[in-house]
Parts: sequence; C-alpha cells; structure tokens
Amino acid sequence: MSVAAPVPISLTVLPDPPPPPTAIGLIAGGGELPVLIATSLVKAGHAVHGLGLLRQYDPVLPGICSTFREVGLLKVGRWGRILSGLGVKHAIMVGKVDKAKLMHDPLRILRYVPDWRTAVAWYRHLRHDRRSHAVLGAIALELDRCGVSLLDSTAPIPDSMADAGVMTRREPTREQRSDIQFVWPLLQQMLRLDVGQAVAVRERDVLAVEAVEGTDRMIERVGGLCRARGWTLVKGARAGHDRRSDVPTVGVRTIENLAKHGAGCLALAAGEVIMLDKREMIRKADEAGIAIIGVPTAMG
Repeated sequence: MSVAAPVPISLTVLPDPPPPPTAIGLIAGGGELPVLIATSLVKAGHAVHGLGLLRQYDPVLPGICSTFREVGLLKVGRWGRILSGLGVKHAIMVGKVDKAKLMHDPLRILRYVPDWRTAVAWYRHLRHDRRSHAVLGAIALELDRCGVSLLDSTAPIPDSMADAGVMTRREPTREQRSDIQFVWPLLQQMLRLDVGQAVAVRERDVLAVEAVEGTDRMIERVGGLCRARGWTLVKGARAGHDRRSDVPTVGVRTIENLAKHGAGCLALAAGEVIMLDKREMIRKADEAGIAIIGVPTAMG
C-alpha cells in the first residue's frame, strides 16, 4: 500500500540480551507483557530474576522466574541493589502501573515513600519534565550506577511485533486505506510532539486523538462520538521512543474494544508496536470483521 513518507525520526538503539545462560533481571509492572517476556527469556535459556512492583504484577509471574522479589514502586535504589547482589548486569523493565491501585491504597503513604536514590533522581532529572521517557531515562541512569543496564524490551519477543502488510484474512477497504494514507503523516507529526500514540479516523475526518487516557478509553470515546461503523484506528510509537520500556502495545482486549465500538480497521506501525497474543488477536479480528495492517515506517 502506498503511504505518504513519514517524518524521519531517531530511535534509541540498544543491544540485545547477552547469549544464554546469562541472568536477566525483569522489573515488572502489570499486564500480560512481563509474563510474555519472562516466558520467552526462560525458553531461550536465561535465568530470570524478577522484581514485581508492589500490587501491580501478574500473580503468574513469580512461578516463571528463577527468583522473585516484590519491590516498592519508588525504590529504584533497592531494585539496583537486589539485582546487583544476584550478579545481574542486564535487566528489562516492562508493564503497566495502575494509578488507581496507588490512589486507593490506605497504606500508600508508607508503601510509596521514595528511597534516597529515587528522591535524588527526581530532584536532578524530573523536577521540570515528568513525561514517561524522562522518568525512564532517570531510572536507567540510577540502575546503571548499580552496574545494571536496561535492555531493549522487545528483543526477546521479535515475533510479537507488528508485521508489515495485512495480517488478517480481511483486507482493509479502499476507504480505510485512503484514511490510513491521509492520517499517517498527521500521526507522525503528533508522535513527534509527544501528544499521544493513536488517532481514530473515518472518511478523512479525525475523530479522536489519544492523550493521557490511553488507547482503550480513547476507543470508547470514539464509539460515543461516531455511530457509523468501519472507522480506523492508527497507532504508532513516540518519535525517538526508547525501547527500554516505552513501546506501544495492543492485544486481544484492543480488538474486543474496537469491535464493540464500531471500528473496522487497525493500522499499526510495523516493527514498532507489540501485539500481545498475536495469533489470538488476528483470529479475533477476523471473527469480528476487523482488518489489521502493519504500515512500514522509514527510520532516519
């Protein structure tokens, strides 16, 4: 498919995990992604030493890891000390942080007091910029001080990245292809401005732009705004995104949400978006009559 040339962006290139049986640390938030990565690392022959963020991680995760510790969200210095003590020099950090669990925890004042390293990192690096990539950079710097380097979080799961071309049996319609071609340059500019990672479009009308609410809530918002079915969701990665953590993700729930709210096509930046349970995602999309297409993105 012909798509207008995207704005060149720079990508932080990180090394792959060292060959097995090198021990790899896994700093895990919530969701399926930490489980997928832990499983892939173990299958490849790595010993995985998990650090689960308090009240966030999937309960399945400890059973997959060689060792597992629950750690506080704002205890970056402790993360580094634990991993360093286990002889771990490389780690992957993935998973969501559910802010609702933080806000409604009656012991949050005690549980979420930052350790000294975290407090110093906040003062030095985050007073004026607390966006996700700035937070990640500060965490990576503090872990590096403990001798632990963060790795590309997508390296263990190459088969879970969006492929270029149509991935479903269902092809995008001519109108949906036209919408993707129209909105792709706009998405690239939006990603460069760090506004959000997704746009909804129908008949060349931009229905919604993703902001802080995230993709799922954005889809729900579009469903309320657009009663006509068949609209397209286009999703990419923030310009210059750091694959140590900042990687956009979609999954089966995304497809279910799109089907519920009338979407007909999902367009993803090829090689830049993680597809959780990819095979099931594609099966569900075909079942729901939703086309999934990966759009190649030139990297400059």
